[in-house]
Amino acid sequence: MAGYKKTDARAWARQNMRGCANIIIPTFTEDLTGLNEKAIRHDVRKCIEYGFTGTLLVSEVIISVPEYTQFLSWAKDEAGGKLQMIHQAGFGTLKENIEAVQQAEKAGADYVLLGYPGNFRPTTAKEIYDYTKAFCDSTNLGVILFPVPHWGFERVHAAGMPPELIEQLVADIKNIVCIKAEGGMPTIGGFVQCWRRHAEEVVVTCPIEADAIPLMASYPMQWSGTSNHCLFRDRVPQMFNLMRDNKFEEAMKIFWEVHPARMANKNLQATHMPGTKLIHRAYWKYQSWLNGFNGGPLRYPSQKMIDSHMRTLRAAMVASGLNPSTDSDAEYFIGRNPA
Repeated sequence: MAGYKKTDARAWARQNMRGCANIIIPTFTEDLTGLNEKAIRHDVRKCIEYGFTGTLLVSEVIISVPEYTQFLSWAKDEAGGKLQMIHQAGFGTLKENIEAVQQAEKAGADYVLLGYPGNFRPTTAKEIYDYTKAFCDSTNLGVILFPVPHWGFERVHAAGMPPELIEQLVADIKNIVCIKAEGGMPTIGGFVQCWRRHAEEVVVTCPIEADAIPLMASYPMQWSGTSNHCLFRDRVPQMFNLMRDNKFEEAMKIFWEVHPARMANKNLQATHMPGTKLIHRAYWKYQSWLNGFNGGPLRYPSQKMIDSHMRTLRAAMVASGLNPSTDSDAEYFIGRNPA
């Protein structure tokens, strides 16, 4: 159970949501019939080693609610209080997401990132409001509101979620504790507007490190997450902490050192994501594997890895001074802790 009451969620978040949160994608057994506990625990230890303060337990893969609850329970146990557990409300229906978040709350999740199902196709702001309120009312956990183009809400407003809707949600739903502000991405307009409107009420963050690190020179974010920060090994927490300590030039030195990896990732994602509204989780898992995480099997259907793309991502990490694993790419599909 979370260490705060629902009525105190915002105060808790302001005090405790600090630093950087990455993500862990669950690893399955070789026969894909179950979860790989050793792999999951290995990845939790890597998050802690690299300086992350929290991690999103990814549900946007082929996983059942009971399996996901077990995934979170193992991660919580392995972290031993050193890493905040972020539940991802990424299941297929509102009913299933309510079931999952209530189980996650019992299993020890600290807060939750709210997503919207692929079959949820609102045409009005009220429909988005009603879904969001029904979900938030079902849990005592603090909720991260997530305006982002993935949901396809641009039919309602150019920013996806209308600014007035976000204002109403923050005013009415007191366990909304954070806005992961990516409305209008790839522009920073949604973040800047959310910051100006809501930074005094809730934690406002930009999870895209390429934007967040420079923005911190003018916008003192206390927390950044959740994203594919494992692409950069331990560099995102380093840059974030330097910016927080007003060491701008030191942070930007690292920023430019890892730019080859940043651009390789951006260019390949641009090839495969447009129109799908889906994150290429296999890319993310491979990139984390290059930096010491477990890697290993994902259930099908999932995106495929292409040899030439793997070579591009690896070479960009080398150019960025990230010292990626020299293991054969074939080992990625097995993982560091096969089961």
